[in-house]
Amino acid sequence: MSVPTRLIDTHLHLVYRDSLTYPWLGSEPALAARDWTYELYAAEAHSLGVTDCLHMEVDVIEADFDRETAFIRDLAGGPARRIRAAISNARPEEAGFADRIERARADPFIRGFRRILHVVPDDVSRAPVFRENVGRLAGTGLTFDICVRSDQLGIAAELVDACPGVTFVLDHCGGGSASRPERFAAWKTGLVELARRPGIVAKVSGVIGTVAEGWTVDDLRPVVETTIEVFGWDRVVWGSDWPWSAQRASLTDWIEATYRLVEGASEAEREKLFHRNATRIYGVS
Repeated sequence: MSVPTRLIDTHLHLVYRDSLTYPWLGSEPALAARDWTYELYAAEAHSLGVTDCLHMEVDVIEADFDRETAFIRDLAGGPARRIRAAISNARPEEAGFADRIERARADPFIRGFRRILHVVPDDVSRAPVFRENVGRLAGTGLTFDICVRSDQLGIAAELVDACPGVTFVLDHCGGGSASRPERFAAWKTGLVELARRPGIVAKVSGVIGTVAEGWTVDDLRPVVETTIEVFGWDRVVWGSDWPWSAQRASLTDWIEATYRLVEGASEAEREKLFHRNATRIYGVS
């Protein structure tokens, strides 16, 4: 396998159970059985071309939001670690979000925010205060990652429309899956409509979780190729979604699959997906 000169992982999760509280671990026994440390990730990632990574918030309890960012910042200080920045958890539905933005603007380690939307009622992101607060990100250089199910792509489009000037990143190919043709068709329709908005880019990640055991690269191809085709090479970034992806495949498997999926693209196109777009969107130097 040919390793690229640079691969930026824009979606790394780390789990340290003794340091932070993860309320969802009780429903994820495979993940709850151990810590998912940077050293465990690096044992595969470094040899596979990952030169930089962004830590994606791991839905810790609200009291740990700032503690999580501080913890990851401390981890990033290790000379052998390649964590460059963090995407922090946030609650834009709360009035205090404006203060979080100002603190983040003063902290170069934070490059954006995420609020997982598929775990809350749809009305949360439709509330005026939510949209007003997310809209405050315009012009700040801070991004907003959108994590939704495939049937919520219309809600994502509404949010993007309500917040002009904000840079949005759609996680996990917008929940696309090719396992059922009718759902794939509906997802593609929603994705095409969402991609019409220039303020949003797509993250090629999370696809491993949508396929069955014994999957092949061809099982991943419809979602990945459609996402890249719809958004174009200038509006896609790559993420591992580790360790969630590790429940279905190793990091090596996912990275090797990605290389095979884009082997027909030009070198310039692959570089955009692997690192150039991420440096522009997230400000990773």
